[in-house]
Amino acid sequence: MDATRTIVETVDRLRQRRAAPLVLELDLTEGLSEGPPSDPVSALLSMRKARLTDVLAGLRRARKDPRVTALIVKIGAAPLGLGMVQELRTAVIKLRAAGKRTVAFAETFGEFGAGTVPYYLASAFERVYLQPSGDVGLTGVALEQRFLRDALAKVGVEYQIGQRHEYKTAANTFTQNHMTDAHRESAARIAESITEQIVAGVADARGLDQKRVRELIDQGPFIGAEALEAGLVDALKYRDEVYAETVPEGAHLLYVSRYAKTTLSGKIPHPGADTVALVHGNGMIRLGRSGRSPFGGGGAMGSDTICAALRAARRDEKVKAIVFRVDSPGGSYVASDAIWREVVLARQAGKPVIVSMGDLAASGGYFVSMAADVIVAQPGTLTGSIGVFGGKPVVDGLLDKLGVVTESVAEGANAGMFSPSTAFSDTQWERVNAWLDRIYDDFVGKVAQGRGLSAERAHELARGRVWTGADAKAAGLADELGGLEDALALARRRAGLADDAPVRTYPRMHPLERLRPPESSEDRSAALARVRLEAWGPLARMAGQLGLPAYGPLVLPGYWTIR
Repeated sequence: MDATRTIVETVDRLRQRRAAPLVLELDLTEGLSEGPPSDPVSALLSMRKARLTDVLAGLRRARKDPRVTALIVKIGAAPLGLGMVQELRTAVIKLRAAGKRTVAFAETFGEFGAGTVPYYLASAFERVYLQPSGDVGLTGVALEQRFLRDALAKVGVEYQIGQRHEYKTAANTFTQNHMTDAHRESAARIAESITEQIVAGVADARGLDQKRVRELIDQGPFIGAEALEAGLVDALKYRDEVYAETVPEGAHLLYVSRYAKTTLSGKIPHPGADTVALVHGNGMIRLGRSGRSPFGGGGAMGSDTICAALRAARRDEKVKAIVFRVDSPGGSYVASDAIWREVVLARQAGKPVIVSMGDLAASGGYFVSMAADVIVAQPGTLTGSIGVFGGKPVVDGLLDKLGVVTESVAEGANAGMFSPSTAFSDTQWERVNAWLDRIYDDFVGKVAQGRGLSAERAHELARGRVWTGADAKAAGLADELGGLEDALALARRRAGLADDAPVRTYPRMHPLERLRPPESSEDRSAALARVRLEAWGPLARMAGQLGLPAYGPLVLPGYWTIR
């Protein structure tokens, strides 16, 4: 009898909970992860982070769920990219339009420091609450880059780098001691475009005139009382006061990502249903597998992994369209070209390919995107950078200072061409320039082909220049402004699927399954290859040996940080 009573009580509690109102929570103090982890280490490091796709899916479901009454989001100091912030803002605005209460709470938007982007996210909410001791660091957009040429010269290091063309400025960190005219022009337009987006968003959400928002930016940062007086926040409250005001009696709290994975308010997709494939490509692009370097440098988009995912989606009869989510600063040209080919093959197989750009889809990130049927970017996405650079550091001066003597024996006039011990000869520079010209011409030619542009127009838009998503759309390098949910909706329409057709994520394996050795080349996406450190050419390898950021200088636009 006791067991029966326990079962009945449990069922009653579940029924009551299902009938009770729901208040969804999202804690951004740890940030968000862009896609599924690509290896066991990434899985461990991202355990405390919600996944963007889960958050978007949960908020989309919540719009139609009568049980959901409100959303409370805690905005912390963890940096979120502008593209991801715009993705979240759109989802919040749609939730507000559905009649749900939306509340943003922060202990501070920058502790008397820069907090423009976090506040820009908060402004989309119906109510913005700030802890009484907090600040609002609405100070605008600053793009900062450091130049190491003179410092390296003092220790006897010189970088020999060729680039195509004047806007391909990532290597300027090592080769210049100031911004070139092209560099400054590109940076100024990016800052201007991003500022326009932030000003318009804050003004619209807070019911302020855009001129007034620009005035406030010039007056910031603000202490809490000043922010309240300026209309930037609605009240100064502690967390307990925010929850007491927002959560009705008897309501249940549930994290958005957990809510997205429940089946209480949704249907379970039929295993044989037609689907949209969602392929995630995040990080620096390299040959081999996706994963992390054991020596740091973040995640990487491996051509083997992404190509295998695109092949699997192309060959799956139930997959009717593919959304390729790209968040990458670029990397290997050869790896990018391999991924580009798989996008082409998917389209030739009759499957629409929609690219959704995240915070960054530049250089190789644009290369892998340009063959898609449709490119969807956020207004703040950094994209383009259609160009190439290559070279090496020459450290003979440093070695002399250290008393290091280098001798070599070689067969072949150019056998030691990439050694950092000697400078390029005139003949070797000819080979470097031929390599740069070949890559640039191929890149621009494929841009022209994929985007329906003349070669002249493609070159005009290329030259290594970085564009915001808003400017890229105006120039014809992107088709639509929007986020992942927009790309998925577009893919469903293109494939003739229902609005709620399921999405299948690729690569599909659990990270631990990658430890199992592959049975064949067709099964390679199910196993983890041996761990290896990818060298991004002599440039990055030597940078690492010198204790410099081996990846940062290759990430366009260099060290720029938007706060």
